[in-house]
Amino acid sequence: MNLPKSSRRHAEASAGVLSGAQRRKRLNLDLLSILVALDDTRSVSTAALALGMTQPQVSVALGKLRELFNDPLFVRTTKGMQPTPRAAAWVKSAREVLTQIDRDLFVEDRFDPATAGRPFVLALSDAGELVIMPTMLNILRRAAPNAPIRTVNLCAADVARGLESGEIDLAIGYLPDLSKRNFFQQTLFMDGYVSLVREDHPVSGTQFELEEFLQYEHAVVRVPIRNQELIDLHLARRRIHCRVGFICPHVVTLPSIVAHSDMIITVARRLADHFVALGAPLRKVELPFPLPMVEIRQHWHSKFQHDARNKWLRSLIAAAFHDQTAVTDGRLVIGREARGRGKASSVRAVGA
Repeated sequence: MNLPKSSRRHAEASAGVLSGAQRRKRLNLDLLSILVALDDTRSVSTAALALGMTQPQVSVALGKLRELFNDPLFVRTTKGMQPTPRAAAWVKSAREVLTQIDRDLFVEDRFDPATAGRPFVLALSDAGELVIMPTMLNILRRAAPNAPIRTVNLCAADVARGLESGEIDLAIGYLPDLSKRNFFQQTLFMDGYVSLVREDHPVSGTQFELEEFLQYEHAVVRVPIRNQELIDLHLARRRIHCRVGFICPHVVTLPSIVAHSDMIITVARRLADHFVALGAPLRKVELPFPLPMVEIRQHWHSKFQHDARNKWLRSLIAAAFHDQTAVTDGRLVIGREARGRGKASSVRAVGA
């Protein structure tokens, strides 16, 4: 082992011994790696080759280690270069530290759905549950048979807090309150609106005249995870004021109310198709004015952008529901820009 002359005299120097705090400040992982490599090879040149360094770089590092530990570390013997007793103990500790770092810090984050048992928690409106969960439940139960699925219907502030804490994995729907810092979004599909009336409703056409739409009372939903507000906003902009005859918090109540009255409900088209497909005695009637398409998105907090479990879940949902408007994972679709171009556009999520 070729050692610089100044290093040979290190053991003879007793002045300037570093304190524990000074040693911790100067010690780094590179020096620990070099110490272990020197013990493995017992040669500065061979250690340099193994580490991808030059021989002078390793020699300088060895000098720093000797100063740091106030010990020659490696000395010449009849059996070649050998570690001092203190160096042998430090090398053992250094190996343990480097092994633990590799094991705890640099292990790849993995998720095995086949063995996962922790529940998946999704924030949805009850309309979202009706449209999304039948498909989602079948897919999740096959892919992760031991992990139950739980849905919650909360106000926007509670959804945001739940996503941040990890108590909620994803929020799905039209959720403009989550279009802010620290949240990622991905468009799953676009949806429009249509009205439903009972099969023998006095309005017999396939599209309302505006006078007909205003003549009859409307049944509406007011929920914590909102969707009715979008309709109300566009009607207000057009100065259209409907007569509201029934307000409830659950969309599942509406079909039976409308089936036994002359009331009108206006809901997302996929939800209307769901009600009709289940055999509800209702028929669709187009609105007397255009409403913009709505982007149904999945939302997650930036804390979980690279979490293996969350990535797996949102990839599964995207594959099940995406259409031509879906965008790459971890991107934010700006609705106005997407509609202006006729296709989805993506930018980095704010705050990411």
